[in-house]
Amino acid sequence: MNPELERIAKKEGVRKEKLEKRTMEGSVVIVKNANREIEPLVIGSGLRTRVNANIGVSPTASTMEDEIKKADVAIEAGADALMDLSITKSSRIDRIRRKIIRHTSIPLGTVPIYQAIAENSIHDVTLETILKVIETQCRDGVDFMTIHSGITKNIVDGLKGGRVIPITSRGGCLIAAWMTKNNEENPLYAHFDEVLEILREYEVVISLGDALRPGSIVDASDSPQIQELMNLGRLNRAAKKAGVQCIIEGPGHVPLDQIAMNVRLQKTMCDNAPFYVLGPLVTDIALGHDHIAGAVGGAIAALHGADFLCYVTPREHLGLPDADDVREGVIASRIAAHAADIIKLGNKEKDLEMSEARRDLDWHRMFESAIDKEVKKKYSYLIDQEPCTMCGEYCALRIVKELFQ
Repeated sequence: MNPELERIAKKEGVRKEKLEKRTMEGSVVIVKNANREIEPLVIGSGLRTRVNANIGVSPTASTMEDEIKKADVAIEAGADALMDLSITKSSRIDRIRRKIIRHTSIPLGTVPIYQAIAENSIHDVTLETILKVIETQCRDGVDFMTIHSGITKNIVDGLKGGRVIPITSRGGCLIAAWMTKNNEENPLYAHFDEVLEILREYEVVISLGDALRPGSIVDASDSPQIQELMNLGRLNRAAKKAGVQCIIEGPGHVPLDQIAMNVRLQKTMCDNAPFYVLGPLVTDIALGHDHIAGAVGGAIAALHGADFLCYVTPREHLGLPDADDVREGVIASRIAAHAADIIKLGNKEKDLEMSEARRDLDWHRMFESAIDKEVKKKYSYLIDQEPCTMCGEYCALRIVKELFQ
């Protein structure tokens, strides 16, 4: 066995034989670029649900320093991975990504089509342009990449008039625009083997993007989404055959009663590959509070087998998140992930610690057991008193404690 895999198995609390079998089958991936010195992140079946945080400069807002601060905040809040979604007309994208890689020690993902199109016009982008960006980012140390290979010309041609929101994915929209303007097939689909060749060299995990994820609960589980998922299943098998580890990205806006079905469908069609979901958001009207809608959907998705949650911030659908939004988004997704892991993995130890601390009115232990470590700063005054201001002398825990002593 690979000594690194043996060490990871011990850290994760799983049998090394089981972990090795699942990595061979493709139901578990190990995220770490061959050129990067970081702790590998394992994602997939039988493991704790992971959380990703998106950062990145937009064309109209933010600076490199802002995004580094957001990266720090996300890591402090407990994010397992980051994605740099920078898209800007300047040549800053390389500098931003390289600084994030140097500054952080958790896996970093990117969406290479952003840079390929941001630095060229859609007409000027070629297969060679895209492959060059992919190789540059791999060489820099990017650990996983969202590649939108599943959206094809025939699916795009059939979209007109069939959806409330035809395409909500930025990467998917850019690829669709390229196909339409050039009247050609998606180069990331037509030349998928060339993409895999580069990723395999650097041991980069491919995250097959869901360009047609629903942007409205009305569009959830429709024909374009399922058509793309069928393509992703085939591409996953091609990646595995080529020796490239693969994650499948998923919806999107999905009502509560369709989430379990979506997870089961992905697991069946994609041979149990790790499932990476954005949210999913269970309602379209949580504007300003979409991190809550995403946490509700994320908990249900993870309970039914989703392995990796992409956070949603309060500013989703409103603008570029600031550092406070990033923190709120990570905490909300971590709560969702942990709530599912209580059932999936029987992870109740922390909850028991919190319950015992509450029973004893031990604020030190309560703050230590909390997912959000920042809560202690806001409520530190409680450390010197027993009951809080909710009940005061009528605190049930205090009364019961005296009764049963």
